[in-house]
Formats: sequence, C-alpha cells, structure tokens
Amino acid sequence: MSYLKLFKNSFFQFQDLQQAKKIILAKVVGHLTLLSFILAIPITVQTMAIFQSVQQDAQEIAQMIPNFTIQDGNLSVDSKEKGFIYQTDSIIFTFDPDEKRTAEEVEQDLVGNFFSIGLLKNQIIIILPASENLTTLLGSNQLKIPYSNPALSGLNGADLRASLLNNQLPWWIIPLTLSIAIYPTFLSMIFTTLMTTLIANLYLNFRRIKPHFLDTYKILVFASTLPVILAACVSYFAPGFATDTFIMMASFFIFTLSLKQPQEKNS
Repeated sequence: MSYLKLFKNSFFQFQDLQQAKKIILAKVVGHLTLLSFILAIPITVQTMAIFQSVQQDAQEIAQMIPNFTIQDGNLSVDSKEKGFIYQTDSIIFTFDPDEKRTAEEVEQDLVGNFFSIGLLKNQIIIILPASENLTTLLGSNQLKIPYSNPALSGLNGADLRASLLNNQLPWWIIPLTLSIAIYPTFLSMIFTTLMTTLIANLYLNFRRIKPHFLDTYKILVFASTLPVILAACVSYFAPGFATDTFIMMASFFIFTLSLKQPQEKNS
C-alpha cells in the first residue's frame, strides 16, 4: 500500500493501519514531521496573537510617553512632567524621571505573563516572564541598560513614540515562529509515540501476540494521524488542552481497533 493511500485510510479505515509495517522508516519519519507541523500551527497562531497584543499595547503606551531627552546619562524631562505607572493587557510600564522607584520595585510589578518595562532615572529596565529557557539563554529574565550606553545616547521621547507607533511585525515572523514551534512538537511526538508503542507492546503480550517494536511503532505513528488533527483543532480554541495525553490515549485506542480486523489486506 502506498504512503498516500495509507495516509488517507488512517482517518477511518483503521484495519489498513497494519499495512504501515511495510512502509519504509524514512516515510514514517516524514509522516511524523508532518504531524509535528500540524501541531505547531495552533502554537504559531497563539504566539502571533501574543505578538500582536504586545504590539497594540506598546502603541497604546507610546501615546502616554512625554517628551524627554538623555543628558549626562540621566532621563531629563520638563519640570511639568510627572512620573506614572500605566498597565495594559500585557505590559506594565513605569515612567520615573524623579527616581521615586527602584529596579526592584519595577520587578515586583511583574504578575503572570505581563512584561514589566521601566524608564527610570538612569536606566531602562525590561523584565520578562520568568522561564527556564529564558534564564538559560540570557542568564536572567531582566535586562538593565544604563542610559550611558552609547546605543541609547540619542534616545528621546519623540523618536521612541514614533518607533512604537510605526512599528509593524515583519512578514517573516510567521514562518520563523512556525519553524521554531516545529522543534518542540517533533520531540513531543517522538516521546508520545514511543511511550504509546511501549504500552501497545505490553497489550500485545497480554493478548499473546508476539510484538515487533519497529512494526508497532510504525503503526502507532499512522494511528496518531486523526488524534493529532483533532488535538490541533481543540488546542486552537483551548490552549491548555492536554494534547500529548489525548494523542497517546486516542492513538492506542485506534491501534486496538486495527487489531480487530484482518491484518493482511491486498493493496
């Protein structure tokens, strides 16, 4: 049976899944990559929604930023301008030219998945939601940049407002996000299918059927086709959905259904 026919039949004709034993391993890995791509789509959509939300919030904050300049490494504003704290759906922004708040106080503003950003008297501080990956990459979830840094020497209120208001997400951010999302979903699919294969082999032993690990794995990869598509659809609307658990249980169930049919069928 050809790969395309097996792919088509994996949706409803579960008896044909036994034919996956005859599919070469390279095509099985390719199918696993395709399933990972499908699972990466809702992750990409949700990530882009976050990017757009942050972008809109940044534009909202831009309208609140007063005129300022950097003089001698310090934030300088008109005497009439006062500091403030402004919160949007994703950002907590502090403007503090009078040095009334410390970096530690700005850090304490961070709640949940908010970004905390502060234009303080002598530095910019950006605090991101803490995560293991972020800490590994940057060493901390805090970025502190003093105004004495040459890169900020020309920073001023007008340019910052214009930059935030005119900023648009580049077209390549979508394919980049998708390509990044495929990596963890591919690893997750490998783990899920391997675990399900172990369970399936135990089930075969219980039924006194001599299992072959690679054959069982091939069948499980194709048995996960429909569960992956269903999981991707559900996780699009419910990001907290237990995708891996659902795929494992549903794939194993489909695997057991394939055993109830004749295992050999002429293609």
